[in-house]
Amino acid sequence: MVQKSTPVAVCGSLTSDQVRILREHGTERPGSSPLNHEKRPGTYRCAGCGNPLFTANAKYESGSGWPSFFDVLPGAIEERKDDSLGMVRVEVLCANCKGHLGHVFPDGPPPTGLRYCMNGLILDFQPEDSTHSDAI
Repeated sequence: MVQKSTPVAVCGSLTSDQVRILREHGTERPGSSPLNHEKRPGTYRCAGCGNPLFTANAKYESGSGWPSFFDVLPGAIEERKDDSLGMVRVEVLCANCKGHLGHVFPDGPPPTGLRYCMNGLILDFQPEDSTHSDAI
């Protein structure tokens, strides 16, 4: 019998959809994330562990239906080859808890040319004026 690895400790509690995405490599429906329309300054953190991932300055409207970023905070993510679904992509994982965040594609805007296409359900947005906005 093959067992799934035990998830690492999490900050707070996760919904069943967040567990499906972070731990089972699922995805959310395109266009379903309220974060698609988020425009305030702040930081996007992993909902599984609180690790800072992206700043609002790197967010842009990609038209993909998922929150998209052209850059990531240093050391925040890990990447690995994903050949599921009959295609080769680059999966993006939280460097801290190893949770699935989404994928990165080479079709983003300057200066990086990258599009980090993330599942909004696994992002915890902390507005810049929030009391939770500790140093990154």
